[in-house]
Amino acid sequence: MTENQPVDTATPMTASIMDSIKGFLGNILSSWKVRITLGAIVLLGIGIFAFFYQHYVAELGMKMWTNSSGAKPIECVLKDTNNDNYVSCSALLGDQVVPLECSSSLFNLGCRVNYGSAVPNVKASRGN
Repeated sequence: MTENQPVDTATPMTASIMDSIKGFLGNILSSWKVRITLGAIVLLGIGIFAFFYQHYVAELGMKMWTNSSGAKPIECVLKDTNNDNYVSCSALLGDQVVPLECSSSLFNLGCRVNYGSAVPNVKASRGN
């Protein structure tokens, strides 16, 4: 170092603030009730994330599919009901509701159109 560069030193004010924060957190976390409550909150958060994980990933895939097709996303169901790693979703393409099956895996993002359960276009069949 050269003589002209300032040296970083901890000021007594900064050290006392850090010590008071550490002491405050130490006093709070010393209670077993607080530790149990924090653990329960963390476990509840993990459980909620695990329950909605398939829904979040399927909605991400549905939004990607609708952006590329020009459709409007409607909704996805919460869980994969038949264990094929696809969640049922629907989108609005023009005036027609398109049934989709969107992947619930991050390694296979996207959707496929489920033509087997597609609703026929009533306007086209009437000739109006």
